[in-house]
Amino acid sequence: MSVEEGTANHGRLLGTVRGPQDVKRMTAEQLDILAAEIRDFLIAKVSRTGGHVGPNLGVVELTLAMHRVFDSPRDRLLFDTGHQSYVHKIVTGRQEGFDKLRQRGGLSGYPSQAESEHDLVENSHASTALSYADGLAKAYALRGERRSVVAVVGDGALTGGMCWEALNNIATAGNPLVIVVNDNGRSYSPTIGGLADHLSSLRLNPSYEKVLDTVKDALGSTPLVGKPMYEVLHAVKKGIKDAVAPQAMFEDLGIKYVGPVDGHDVPAIESALRAAKNFGGPVIVHAVTRKGYGYRAAEEDEADRLHGPGGAFDIETGKLLAAPSVKWTHVFADELVTIADERPDVVGITAAMAEPTGIATLARKYPNRVYDVGIAEQHAATSAAGLAMGGLHPVVAVYATFLNRAFDQVLLDVAMHKLPVTFVLDRAGITGPDGPSHYGIWDMSVFGVVPGLRVAAPRDSATLREELREAVAVDDGPTILRFPTGTVAADLPALRRVGPVDVLAESARKDVLLVAVGSFAALGMEVATRVAEQGYGVTVVDPRWVRPVPAELVELAAGHRLVVTVEDGVRVGGVGSALAQAMRDADVLVPVKDLGVPADWHPHGTRAQILADLGLTAQDVARNVTGWISGLDAESVEPAADEATAKN
Repeated sequence: MSVEEGTANHGRLLGTVRGPQDVKRMTAEQLDILAAEIRDFLIAKVSRTGGHVGPNLGVVELTLAMHRVFDSPRDRLLFDTGHQSYVHKIVTGRQEGFDKLRQRGGLSGYPSQAESEHDLVENSHASTALSYADGLAKAYALRGERRSVVAVVGDGALTGGMCWEALNNIATAGNPLVIVVNDNGRSYSPTIGGLADHLSSLRLNPSYEKVLDTVKDALGSTPLVGKPMYEVLHAVKKGIKDAVAPQAMFEDLGIKYVGPVDGHDVPAIESALRAAKNFGGPVIVHAVTRKGYGYRAAEEDEADRLHGPGGAFDIETGKLLAAPSVKWTHVFADELVTIADERPDVVGITAAMAEPTGIATLARKYPNRVYDVGIAEQHAATSAAGLAMGGLHPVVAVYATFLNRAFDQVLLDVAMHKLPVTFVLDRAGITGPDGPSHYGIWDMSVFGVVPGLRVAAPRDSATLREELREAVAVDDGPTILRFPTGTVAADLPALRRVGPVDVLAESARKDVLLVAVGSFAALGMEVATRVAEQGYGVTVVDPRWVRPVPAELVELAAGHRLVVTVEDGVRVGGVGSALAQAMRDADVLVPVKDLGVPADWHPHGTRAQILADLGLTAQDVARNVTGWISGLDAESVEPAADEATAKN
């Protein structure tokens, strides 16, 4: 069935699905048709909005089976990371919302409590679902409630340490809990590490198909309660152990194992899930799936199986419709390779995101100098510390939001040892469609308290290259280089440099010092023009290195009547707050107004929409600046008027 046919036939089976009960009533033949219609629906809708394609195409049958076996929302279905929850949204009655997926007023790209009672966990960071599930299962046991808890976790997420901490506790508690390992051999790109190799041995062993048939037959003919259930699970597990590969990683934890099961065979996965549901303790169901299954453009995409196209794409080719542009990530990747050509001590680290962060470019030229540690940011930071202790300069590239997970490691394992590690934070600031858990707005505030850590925020391509070189030249402590998502800004040359601070615009009148952080430099220039039309003089500066606060920036502030900072991080503890503190310490009493992102959970939408909502546009900032500086004029006039009145 073509995508066009599937969309046109939306009124057939898919159109009858308004909730899980509708899926439960379907026959096996109808389920096959429904799965095809869902895939066509997903491709048609996501091709217009962008979003996560590959992960959702891979879990169609798995999600249908889950909703047939379990009774959501009474039974709790948790999706680790959550970007593979589109099919779950369709089954739970949210088909109409896909016309505005990840857009203002439309569906979130992740589970959302505001959308449906069927959604519980909104945090879209990986490796957390098993911990949520452990807590839920314990709560239901204490309350005497017979409710199933199901956690879907990918093989990529299992590279995260939290999963193994949770598994250890789940096994000890012994509560009923079903863990579905959605094993497609990939997170964004192919999953790496010992666990990945182990699961690959299960998938690739010649005995795999034979074992799958044995599992199907055994589960289909065995009573699903009491001792027989234990025996079939034990037999299945032992059979796989003998025929395929050791299951020691789960057996030693004391968690029962079913699989591997074909995750695209609804009867097979449904049978395994029913067995696990009725066992009465923690069970792992190992489902083997294919990311991008059923869509040629995704299956042929070797990089990430069309994991998450950032915008509309051509259905036939899977290629983005928008004309290609130079992204911040591209500039970083190109410059890092150039630096690596000059410095053999520079190595790259990423956490399962080599392509999205640009580290893959370095890996293609120097494969032995790049380490993908899987979804394990904490390990990445401390491993980088070890590399630095060994005489290398590691460059750790992650999304800004994900470095939050490794704060302790940056603080105590890297900074306390004064180790030269450079953290490159992609997608810093408001990133837009992926929503609040992916906004990189915390880094300048959170990491600003780390002693000896230097933070740079480039404004364009030229300063990104320059500041990356400056960062890897630091040999007595860690550095952070942070930049936003999307197309890199046009180069904005400085008029002059004062210490590390670039002066971008200045006037004979020293009314306002406008400190424009990183990508807000162009906005600062427009603000200066608007404010100048009101008769005030504005000096626009880009501090380049925002932490620690440059002494030269404080000196510049002392020469103006008002200081205004504009940043795309949270205001609490941000650059404006730090500058105000540095000015107080230096007895510079010039008033400071700081503009930034309120510490809140901001809804998904485009970056431009959200910045407009927050008043972070040139028009809004200029209006505020004009009001503040005119207010200072009024204050200076009032005492003189009062004195004249007193004399009379």
